Amino acid sequence: MRIRSVNLSWRGPTLIIRIDLPYFPDAAPQDWVASEFDTVQCHLGFLAVQNLAIHSWRPPAFGRLEAAPRTGERWRHVDINGDGVNLEFDCADSVMVGHVSAFKIGTDGSDQGPRSFVSRIDSRRYASLPETWEKSYYERT
Repeated sequence: MRIRSVNLSWRGPTLIIRIDLPYFPDAAPQDWVASEFDTVQCHLGFLAVQNLAIHSWRPPAFGRLEAAPRTGERWRHVDINGDGVNLEFDCADSVMVGHVSAFKIGTDGSDQGPRSFVSRIDSRRYASLPETWEKSYYERT
């Protein structure tokens, strides 16, 4: 998967990563197909993050996420490793998924331009990827 951004928030503490899924769904919504979208993007939110270590972050980054349970605890150890990214942390045993959208990836790999959001609230607020200062988008899943 392509890792687009990593956002740390003191609330929780929380770590939110914005990713492009590795495959476009075979049974995609008709409006996505009609718009010729080819990429699905979402946010993954990890709660109660601790022991965070960012060893490498050189976008554009492509990596694999592995989450292993910690024995006898309600915690997970998460590793995200790949080309341009290497980070690890411990977090609560759950993950939030949010801001799911589809778009047509640019020839340069960019994620700008029109997109369709699954959430009604996101659909009303945004027609494309919000600016990075938009806290309600980047700091919440």
